[in-house]
Amino acid sequence: MAGVEINDTFVRRTLANGRVEEVAWTELAEVRLITTADGPFAEDVFFVLIGATGKGCVVPHSAADTAFLARLQALPGFDNDKVVEAMLSTADRQFLVWRRAQSPDGRRGYRAN
Repeated sequence: MAGVEINDTFVRRTLANGRVEEVAWTELAEVRLITTADGPFAEDVFFVLIGATGKGCVVPHSAADTAFLARLQALPGFDNDKVVEAMLSTADRQFLVWRRAQSPDGRRGYRAN
């Protein structure tokens, strides 16, 4: 069944064709917002969650509840100003709102709660 599942372990999107996109919170490496010029009568804001392996999950704004946004906002260094800027955008754009910090040895050092 198509839809988005968000829980304490992962974010999963199942598309109508059965394809599944998933990223575990502990593997989250980057969060972007993508906006399109398709609104306001079509979905035009998408959260893109990218895991450490480069795979990820796209969450349409309509599927992003307040608990999901609160979870993202709890990430250290999450850029709320970029989220506001994205929500006001009416053009095709990308906004980097969070990236996992790197440790001094160059490895991605932050683990999401």
